[in-house]
This record gives sequence, C-alpha cells and structure tokens, in this order.
Amino acid sequence: MQEIKKVTVKVPQAYLDLVNQIFEIEKKATNIKEDNSIQRNINKINGLLEDGFFKDVGLTYHNPIGEDYADTRTDCEATIAGTEVENLEIIEVIKPIIFYSYKENENTFKIIAQPAVVIVQSKNINQ
Repeated sequence: MQEIKKVTVKVPQAYLDLVNQIFEIEKKATNIKEDNSIQRNINKINGLLEDGFFKDVGLTYHNPIGEDYADTRTDCEATIAGTEVENLEIIEVIKPIIFYSYKENENTFKIIAQPAVVIVQSKNINQ
C-alpha cells in the first residue's frame, strides 16, 4: 500500500504573481496574428521557472480552459455563469493552476501552490 503524505507549501506571493503575469501575456499573445516570437519567449521563461531559478524545485502552470468542472474539483475555484449547475465546463480562466514541484530522494512531487480561478457554464446552454 502506498503511503499518503499531506504536504503544504507556501510559495512567496511574488513568485505566484510572476507566473500569473506570464499566463496573462500568453493569453493575450493568442490574439496576435504573429505570436510565434512571443510564444518562444514565454516558453523560455517557463523553462527558467521550471528548471533554472530554483535548485531541485520548480513552478509550472496549467490552463484548464475547456475542461469539465465538478464541485468536487479541488484545483479550481469557480464562479458559475447562468442558472444551470449540471454538466459544467470551464469557459474562462482568470488565474491558472500553479504547481510547485520538488524532489525528495529520487522522486519528484508536484503539488498545487495556487488553484485556478475560473468561470464555468453548463454545456447544455450551447446545445
């Protein structure tokens, strides 16, 4: 049987703010016709966050846009748009899920440093 260990981490707010700003730039870059050069820079910054700034730890983020949402989901804080509360889908991401990765012995662990802030809506509205 695998041992379950509860881990809590306090990532400095400045680091979370930096990742949130990178996420915002990436969202805005999708609206630019020639965004390849911007995306390349964002990828380099993400590489630094994951591997370069910290020894044996890293920060990554995930954009859950388009994913299903249920109230049991612990990696997102949601606001529901509309009155329907079944068959929900994430339609907008205000802040991404930020993960904190660290190494312990030979293993790498990933935990949530910041849950996503999202807006969800029933898929039934679009049908």
